[in-house]
Amino acid sequence: MSKNKKKISSIVIASHNHGKIKEMLPFIKELNCKIYLAKDFNLSEPKEDGLTFIENALKKSRYVNSKTKKIAISDDSGLVIPSLQGRPGIYSARWAGREKNFKVAMKKVNNLLYKKKTIAYYISVISISWSKNKEKTFVGKIYGHITWPPKGKLGFGYDPIFIPYGYTKTFGELPEKVKNKISHRVIAFKKLLNFLT
Repeated sequence: MSKNKKKISSIVIASHNHGKIKEMLPFIKELNCKIYLAKDFNLSEPKEDGLTFIENALKKSRYVNSKTKKIAISDDSGLVIPSLQGRPGIYSARWAGREKNFKVAMKKVNNLLYKKKTIAYYISVISISWSKNKEKTFVGKIYGHITWPPKGKLGFGYDPIFIPYGYTKTFGELPEKVKNKISHRVIAFKKLLNFLT
């Protein structure tokens, strides 16, 4: 893979999630390359039927890479709650339904957590695909706990109910500049940038 380092002229972000794209862009811009989005090629989202975050991340970057013949980067992430047997896990987005209503998803978490431990962690898997035989994944995790009711209107997904360790505010309350220094996605991206430079 070393011959791919520093030779990225263009890259496609394999995501349709505006929140993810917004958080990914500052790091991808560090690669000093032309940036495309999946929608620029009118690509739909591939079916995420993998059993792990890594499998689903790879499905997305492989799909976009195969369709565009360009280097593709994707993120598969979610909230993992050990006392709920790891749920919502890879189904984090699906719990929000077709309408992507995370208020519904957060209520579901709260109902299931009744009197259970609230320890949780966010996980992000960044996948980059150069070709079918050249790809790499990077994992980032941040631990914390669940709170109720939801607080804050920043971030997206389950951010209003997740308080990272060492902080008293949820990801939904923490300023973007703070979240973008400590989040699971940041940790994964730092590993990617380290690998590429």
